[in-house]
Amino acid sequence: MEALTQRFETPNGAVEGIVVAWPGFKILMITGSKGFLACPAFDLGCCQDFGAAVAIVESGPTNPIGTLERMCDRKITRVTDKARALGIREGMLAKEAFALIA
Repeated sequence: MEALTQRFETPNGAVEGIVVAWPGFKILMITGSKGFLACPAFDLGCCQDFGAAVAIVESGPTNPIGTLERMCDRKITRVTDKARALGIREGMLAKEAFALIA
Protein backbone atom coordinates (compact mmCIF):
# COMPACT_ATOMS: atom_id res chain seq x y z
CA MET A 1 0.00 0.00 0.00
CA GLU A 2 1.13 3.53 -0.77
CA ALA A 3 -0.36 6.84 0.40
CA LEU A 4 0.25 10.16 -1.34
CA THR A 5 -0.95 13.68 -0.59
CA GLN A 6 -1.10 16.87 -2.64
CA ARG A 7 -2.16 20.38 -1.63
CA PHE A 8 -4.37 22.54 -3.86
CA GLU A 9 -4.74 26.27 -3.19
CA THR A 10 -8.13 27.96 -3.68
CA PRO A 11 -9.34 31.53 -3.11
CA ASN A 12 -10.96 30.25 0.12
CA GLY A 13 -7.91 28.39 1.42
CA ALA A 14 -6.16 25.10 0.78
CA VAL A 15 -7.62 21.63 0.26
CA GLU A 16 -5.66 18.41 0.57
CA GLY A 17 -5.77 15.54 -1.91
CA ILE A 18 -5.15 12.01 -0.67
CA VAL A 19 -4.55 8.82 -2.68
CA VAL A 20 -4.25 5.39 -1.08
CA ALA A 21 -3.08 2.83 -3.62
CA TRP A 22 -2.97 -0.95 -3.62
CA PRO A 23 -2.05 -3.06 -6.66
CA GLY A 24 -4.91 -2.59 -9.12
CA PHE A 25 -7.03 -0.29 -6.88
CA LYS A 26 -6.90 3.28 -5.54
CA ILE A 27 -9.05 5.41 -3.26
CA LEU A 28 -8.90 9.14 -3.94
CA MET A 29 -10.35 12.10 -2.07
CA ILE A 30 -9.93 15.87 -1.79
CA THR A 31 -10.56 17.16 1.74
CA GLY A 32 -11.34 20.61 3.07
CA SER A 33 -12.59 22.03 6.34
CA LYS A 34 -16.24 21.91 5.14
CA GLY A 35 -16.35 18.52 3.40
CA PHE A 36 -14.74 16.29 0.81
CA LEU A 37 -14.88 15.04 -2.76
CA ALA A 38 -14.31 11.33 -3.28
CA CYS A 39 -14.14 8.52 -5.78
CA PRO A 40 -17.19 6.19 -5.97
CA ALA A 41 -15.63 3.76 -3.48
CA PHE A 42 -17.27 5.85 -0.72
CA ASP A 43 -20.83 5.17 0.47
CA LEU A 44 -22.72 8.41 -0.20
CA GLY A 45 -25.77 7.20 1.75
CA CYS A 46 -23.68 6.71 4.87
CA CYS A 47 -22.10 10.14 4.42
CA GLN A 48 -25.60 11.60 4.05
CA ASP A 49 -26.73 9.87 7.26
CA PHE A 50 -23.79 11.42 9.14
CA GLY A 51 -24.65 14.88 7.79
CA ALA A 52 -21.36 15.26 5.91
CA ALA A 53 -20.79 17.50 2.90
CA VAL A 54 -19.61 14.96 0.32
CA ALA A 55 -19.57 14.81 -3.47
CA ILE A 56 -18.74 11.77 -5.56
CA VAL A 57 -16.54 12.26 -8.63
CA GLU A 58 -17.01 10.24 -11.84
CA SER A 59 -14.86 7.13 -12.15
CA GLY A 60 -15.19 3.47 -13.02
CA PRO A 61 -13.21 0.34 -13.87
CA THR A 62 -12.96 1.24 -17.57
CA ASN A 63 -12.01 4.89 -16.93
CA PRO A 64 -10.61 5.22 -13.39
CA ILE A 65 -9.58 8.59 -11.99
CA GLY A 66 -6.07 7.30 -11.29
CA THR A 67 -4.42 10.52 -10.08
CA LEU A 68 -5.34 13.64 -8.15
CA GLU A 69 -4.52 15.76 -11.21
CA ARG A 70 -7.07 13.81 -13.26
CA MET A 71 -9.61 14.12 -10.45
CA CYS A 72 -9.59 17.91 -10.94
CA ASP A 73 -11.14 17.60 -14.39
CA ARG A 74 -13.74 14.94 -13.57
CA LYS A 75 -17.40 15.79 -13.08
CA ILE A 76 -19.33 15.53 -9.85
CA THR A 77 -21.96 12.79 -10.20
CA ARG A 78 -23.70 12.72 -6.79
CA VAL A 79 -23.84 14.99 -3.74
CA THR A 80 -25.20 14.94 -0.20
CA ASP A 81 -27.68 17.56 0.94
CA LYS A 82 -24.99 19.37 2.91
CA ALA A 83 -22.68 19.49 -0.15
CA ARG A 84 -25.57 20.87 -2.21
CA ALA A 85 -26.07 23.57 0.44
CA LEU A 86 -22.43 24.60 -0.11
CA GLY A 87 -23.17 25.09 -3.83
CA ILE A 88 -21.78 21.81 -5.14
CA ARG A 89 -23.85 20.44 -8.02
CA GLU A 90 -23.92 17.36 -10.22
CA GLY A 91 -22.14 18.06 -13.49
CA MET A 92 -19.68 20.64 -12.15
CA LEU A 93 -15.97 19.90 -12.41
CA ALA A 94 -14.34 18.70 -9.22
CA LYS A 95 -11.82 21.57 -9.27
CA GLU A 96 -14.73 24.05 -9.27
CA ALA A 97 -15.87 22.55 -5.95
CA PHE A 98 -12.47 22.83 -4.22
CA ALA A 99 -13.08 26.40 -3.02
CA LEU A 100 -16.54 25.41 -1.75
CA ILE A 101 -15.13 22.76 0.63
CA ALA A 102 -12.01 24.73 1.69
